[in-house]
Amino acid sequence: MAIAYDCLYPYSTGGGERLYRSYAEILARRGAAVDYLTAVQWEERPAREPFTIAAISGRLRLYDREGVRRTPAALAFAWSLFRGLARRRGAYDAVLVSGLPVLNVFAARAALAGSGTPLVVDYLEVWGRDQWVRYAGVVTGTIAWMLQRLAVALTPIATCHSQLTARQLRAEGLRGRLLVSPGLIEGRSEHAATASAAEPPYVLYAGRHIPDKQVEVLPAAVARARESVPGLRLVVLGSGPSTDDVLRAVAEVSGQEWTQRPGFVSQEELDGLMAHAACLVNPSRREGYGLVVVEASAHGTPVVLVDHDENAATELVEPGVNGFIAASERPDDLADAIVRAVRGGPALRAKTRAWYDEAVTTRTVERTVEGILAALDEQNDSGDTARRSRSREGHS
Repeated sequence: MAIAYDCLYPYSTGGGERLYRSYAEILARRGAAVDYLTAVQWEERPAREPFTIAAISGRLRLYDREGVRRTPAALAFAWSLFRGLARRRGAYDAVLVSGLPVLNVFAARAALAGSGTPLVVDYLEVWGRDQWVRYAGVVTGTIAWMLQRLAVALTPIATCHSQLTARQLRAEGLRGRLLVSPGLIEGRSEHAATASAAEPPYVLYAGRHIPDKQVEVLPAAVARARESVPGLRLVVLGSGPSTDDVLRAVAEVSGQEWTQRPGFVSQEELDGLMAHAACLVNPSRREGYGLVVVEASAHGTPVVLVDHDENAATELVEPGVNGFIAASERPDDLADAIVRAVRGGPALRAKTRAWYDEAVTTRTVERTVEGILAALDEQNDSGDTARRSRSREGHS
């Protein structure tokens, strides 16, 4: 099998990178020979992996200064993907390609045309026209949306990871088979739940600083929450194009003394901060899945999200069980949810970990891969039946 994505974890980080690496590892454990078709992202040759890393493209600058994916990079990787798959025609029993960027779909369809090789397109997210325009501007956004609609229409088997994305795929014209994964948990966490949060308590944000994440709303919300929870602190991890907006927001509420900004930290430091946070807050208005909800729940740390039509992460939160969903990103609404999470104390943390213990048995990447393999088996069986039928007709 081949898996195609222009990024590879841990050389670049993100939810998509981790997902597709997990796919490759699981398929390799099941005995498949897996090629991971990607772009160069490393200074030294990668360590030996259970799958083959096939660098079909040189190093690419994927994002501009505003955190928007660059069209030239998307075109370059799509062309490399077309050439890479065309050279390997007949080498794979199936190809799984990320639908992000959408040009990957056209490249894979063109390269595999007439080969009989099944194609699965994994959609991390699917956007409507308004979302594309906000992200890339009127002209580029409209073109991207139209290309997305065409790619969706050309997709024979689609996978996605939320009911929100499933609805969007159908709305954008998907006619092929649709698989909605049960979840993206990679396996049982090695971390034990933390019964109590640190004192004084702090709320944690972990992720990139881009407009859709709305990180800049946190200082005002925490300032409001401090009226009910004296001593509450804010820890903001990561950085990005909107970091200056975050700094201005901290200054506007005179929050320099109770706000920490460590930037990007090691996995060990992240685990420690997440384990002892009173809650993890992600005010994002757009999420395709929300793996951070699962990661926090493994530590017993409840989460606070913002209700939004484009936020699929809210599907993972059961209010009062593993966190709360704020009605909006306005300071009063967000502060109210934060206060409830902090005051939930050890009882809420115990329920949060119990949610995780149940989810880890049903919402796994392993189950998702099983669904993909079953769909491919069914397609192969259907193809064999059709070929046998044509053979009998010819004999008659």
